[in-house]
Amino acid sequence: MTAISNNNIAKAIYAATKGKTHGEQSIVFPQIVSFLARRRLLSKSSDILSRLNKIINDDEGKVIARVSSVEKMTEASKKEITHSLSKYYGGKTVILEERLDPKLLGGYKIEVNDEVIDLSIKNRIQKLQEHLTQGA
Repeated sequence: MTAISNNNIAKAIYAATKGKTHGEQSIVFPQIVSFLARRRLLSKSSDILSRLNKIINDDEGKVIARVSSVEKMTEASKKEITHSLSKYYGGKTVILEERLDPKLLGGYKIEVNDEVIDLSIKNRIQKLQEHLTQGA
């Protein structure tokens, strides 16, 4: 039996449901669940849905950015991060998901897909420490 990747399953689900009405989709979804159950892939459904969400966002020109910070972000910070990420990702629409992380000393940690942009104070201190100890 050939293994099917979660990404290929997500692509197939997207192709099977794209452009369909809710009524048509309600017929397709039970078939998808049945397929996953037969292949014993229901435990992979979280990863498949995550990949499907990325495929949909890519098709719609959206980027989801998870921003972690110690305290709630200001509107100015949100605008600056949104603008910078939109420019970096070729003008795509950026949707920020804000998360509070008390472990950060300050700054931001931004996750987009598999990329992490660590602008936290903790990371900056660590980089400075590495730089200072290299010369010793």
